[in-house]
Amino acid sequence: MFATLSMRAGLGASAATWVLLQQVAVRGLVALKFLAIGRILGPTAIGSVSVALLAVAIAESLSDTGLAQAVIQGREAPTHAELGAVWTTLMARGAFVALLLLALAPVMAAQFHLDGSILLLQLAAVLPLLRGVASPAYFVVQRERRFQHIAAVEIAAACADCAVGLLLAVAGAGAISVLIGMALGEGLKSTLTWATMRPRPPIALRWHGIGHYVAFSRWIWASSVVNLVLNQFDKLVVGKMLGPAQLGAYQMSSRLAQMLLADAAIAMSQYLFPTFSAHHRSDAAHAARIFHLYLVAAGFGLALIVVLLRWLAAPLFSLVLGPQWMPAVPLFRIFVINMALGALIAVLVSYLRAVGDARAATQASVMQVVVLFAVVPPATHYWGVTGIAWGMTAGLATATLWMLYRTVKAR
Repeated sequence: MFATLSMRAGLGASAATWVLLQQVAVRGLVALKFLAIGRILGPTAIGSVSVALLAVAIAESLSDTGLAQAVIQGREAPTHAELGAVWTTLMARGAFVALLLLALAPVMAAQFHLDGSILLLQLAAVLPLLRGVASPAYFVVQRERRFQHIAAVEIAAACADCAVGLLLAVAGAGAISVLIGMALGEGLKSTLTWATMRPRPPIALRWHGIGHYVAFSRWIWASSVVNLVLNQFDKLVVGKMLGPAQLGAYQMSSRLAQMLLADAAIAMSQYLFPTFSAHHRSDAAHAARIFHLYLVAAGFGLALIVVLLRWLAAPLFSLVLGPQWMPAVPLFRIFVINMALGALIAVLVSYLRAVGDARAATQASVMQVVVLFAVVPPATHYWGVTGIAWGMTAGLATATLWMLYRTVKAR
């Protein structure tokens, strides 16, 4: 009887099982796609794609509205009219970012040595547009913790992305295969949000009625801007100074470490943020106890994984990516530490935002920027590109310690 009840609870629509299944499936497909395409195309092609995605990340971070997190965290569910205003805002943002990327594509191509690859930047402009037209009912589904539904949509989009990207790469399409696969995946996801999720917002331009979200979302925007510097500064430096081939090696080592460590925590935050929010609304002390258990478990697990990955780094790169990627091994050993800290930060941010302290995450990011700017110049002088990676480590450690302090204060 207890086994049956446990199984039903584990497979309920709001169970963490679905978040974990989504993590395994989506991140597994992303890993398969990038590792296979990386082995087929080599560092230069991956570096070119990274520049295109870097442009998207910069534009989206600078225009982040924070509305998704505000809808999830708010005490009251959004009304039909409010969802319409959220959709209008996000659609306008997506169109603006797409047009901006198209206009700046020639400049980006020249600055990052993408001779003959301007089409990559132009195709990347489609991604924010497709994300912008998605239904904001997706955020309501997250708020209501219908993780089974979210997992189905995300896995379907990842399957389309991976299948198309790999087929085009094998067929000889080159670096563009990555972006075409991503565009089809985003298009399918946006379509499914309208076809399968309720409540549907009105398809009409509405610009008013969501002012109460601004106080919370402004800290999300501020955090996104600061995180833009933290997450893209190193890539900008490497891409600008060393070109696509070096950026490809740097990006792949970072991406592989992220896949093996940080992605699990980032995906789990999709469960933790609404879960912590729901518990905090009903019992703040209980929410704090749950957070403490998750944090301790994550800390011990990540420490063990870091030790194992640093030991297996060289054979892992040789087996998975081939000898052309071996220069990235020293960077990978640093990035596994960085991504472990990033995984802990994902748990901390979920809890701080759930209790309404979004400002703490932004403050931690500002501290990280200060440390980065102070440490990276001398570290780069003495250790080159690995100095940049160690500078990121120092900044991440500072941010982690500050957010740990704020969680203790919140309790």
